[in-house]
Amino acid sequence: MRAHTIAGILLTGVAHLAAQLYAPSAGEFKKVGAAGSQFLKIPVGARAVGLGGGGSAVNDLSAVYWNPAGIADIANLSGHFSYTQWFGGFSHNFAAVAIPLGENYRIAASLVNFTSGDIPVTTLEQPEGTGATYTISDIALGVTFGGRVTEQFSFGITGRFVQNSLLDVSSTGLTFDVGTLYQTDFYGLRLGFSVHNLGPDMQYTGQGLYIRRRLIDALNADPTAFSIVTNPYAIPLMFRAGIAFDALSVIQGRQQTPKLYADGYQEHRLIAAVDFETYSDVPEQFAVGLEYTWNDLLSVRAGYRFGNDQMWLTGGVGVRYIGSGFRGQLDYALTPTRLLGLVNRLSLTVAVE
Repeated sequence: MRAHTIAGILLTGVAHLAAQLYAPSAGEFKKVGAAGSQFLKIPVGARAVGLGGGGSAVNDLSAVYWNPAGIADIANLSGHFSYTQWFGGFSHNFAAVAIPLGENYRIAASLVNFTSGDIPVTTLEQPEGTGATYTISDIALGVTFGGRVTEQFSFGITGRFVQNSLLDVSSTGLTFDVGTLYQTDFYGLRLGFSVHNLGPDMQYTGQGLYIRRRLIDALNADPTAFSIVTNPYAIPLMFRAGIAFDALSVIQGRQQTPKLYADGYQEHRLIAAVDFETYSDVPEQFAVGLEYTWNDLLSVRAGYRFGNDQMWLTGGVGVRYIGSGFRGQLDYALTPTRLLGLVNRLSLTVAVE
């Protein structure tokens, strides 16, 4: 493959990777574009996204993304599946399974897949396409271990294998997330802190970076093999801190409330969530959200995100079903963007009693 063909493909890939950016605001921030593997920043779980991204204190299996300490509250064998119709023809899929290890500890396995449809291969000579196509496919395989240290304090750690693939080049690496969660009976207050994507730089390698040509065309010499060396790139480091509390108890002046998201019956529940996020490659962002639940059956959510120039307003609904030996929840979230259309998310959570 000719060198400029490789360059054209890589530039096309970079453009599509840039479209993944969950926090595209630039302004005067000098580190924009300083990290790759942007798909790691795309949120999962329609419930937390419906809250504007206030997910640090959630305790369903999407906590694997938001705060791994949240899996400590998962008491039974559970599974979570989430699909996101991303813009630019991309799709984002998340699946996780959690298993209790005794009374206080949990382990979970998760998979994230971010992929494009067929993208035409273009060159300088054939800017309209050569007839060939390629795809971008990014995956992240993770294992999360979490548990309770005390009744109020829990922790979680995730180790993750990450791979970015573009045609016949790819990069691989390892990342780690660490999170803590503190929950009280004071208005159901929960405090979450987590650090995400700790790990070394990644670098593209592969067959597509090898070319063979003559050094000087005028000389009748055998072609020489070359290898294009790519620059390493950082993984987007994130710090997230958030709170959630029972807003209805605050309104009614009841300080001692059931823990948030408890299975006990409540006719009305109103949860407020606030998150702060800081990134290594884009400015800080804030998220606020509310979730109203009626009869532990139907939930309505709304949220707002500050500091993001594309995704600011979110909304969603959820339906919960409790049967004999089985619990399920179906959630939907809608995120309009200013320039890129609508982003739809659908999540299904199941648990075996």
